Amino acid sequence: MDKDFSDNFLIKGSFSIKKASTQYKGKLTKEEGEILLVQEKEKLRELQEKLYSDGSQSLLVVLQAMDAAGKDSLVEHVFGGVNPQGCNVTSFKTPSSKEYSHDFLWRHYLALPQKGMIGIFNRSHYESVLVCKVHPEYNLSEKTWKSVKDFDKKFWENRYESIRNFEKHLSQNGTTIVKIFLNVSKDEQKKRFLDRINEQEKNWKFSMGDLPERALFDQYMNCYEQAINETSKDYAPWYVLPADDKWFARVAAIQIIIDTMEKMNLKYPQLSEKNKQELKDAKKQLENE
Repeated sequence: MDKDFSDNFLIKGSFSIKKASTQYKGKLTKEEGEILLVQEKEKLRELQEKLYSDGSQSLLVVLQAMDAAGKDSLVEHVFGGVNPQGCNVTSFKTPSSKEYSHDFLWRHYLALPQKGMIGIFNRSHYESVLVCKVHPEYNLSEKTWKSVKDFDKKFWENRYESIRNFEKHLSQNGTTIVKIFLNVSKDEQKKRFLDRINEQEKNWKFSMGDLPERALFDQYMNCYEQAINETSKDYAPWYVLPADDKWFARVAAIQIIIDTMEKMNLKYPQLSEKNKQELKDAKKQLENE
């Protein structure tokens, strides 16, 4: 696996969002990247089949990004070739009243992939330290707290600790986690929003609510920086990908996922001698029909 993809974007130590490029500056061309993506999709399909047949582990891919960064299209282009029976995508929206009546991790537990499966979180439990930190009043819907004054430094430290414990627990119980942040620039986001407005077939993608959130872009970047610094661990690493070029983000993401799965030491089930003999007998019976 190309180390430029699997190592250079892995967050180790202190992470600065201002120093993280949103543009790919390597030598790979778009045409080469698109060819590579097709080739890697076949590798991913083979690894997924091995994961499914092995049945002892699962993979959780967490995708986070600002609006218009390309999360949906990345899921489509990266996972479009896998067997849908072995893959599940969950897109987390605003919590329902039932979800608010539980702790903030509850609905994410319900969506976790079972053994043998790939689970994809399109947005995730990190919204609780991103949008809920930019808009702390949202936390009041949980009814545990009475005022935004309750959301002090200790409150957020506890949230990060809960997330770390959640992910460590999953890791210790057979779920490999890979977390990807698509780092898109404010200028590129503007361009994509304008495309959604100017191109009729994309109008449905644009929401007037996108503009107030865009005005808080810098606040969101600060929240992402802190969340990544607090939670990028060996058992649940963060990868920050330059996402102004969608084609590159897809290639980098699929190679990171493949690299992660190759390290899971997946194996096809080994047949017992009895099973092998049964296969021989079945073959002989079929051939003699």
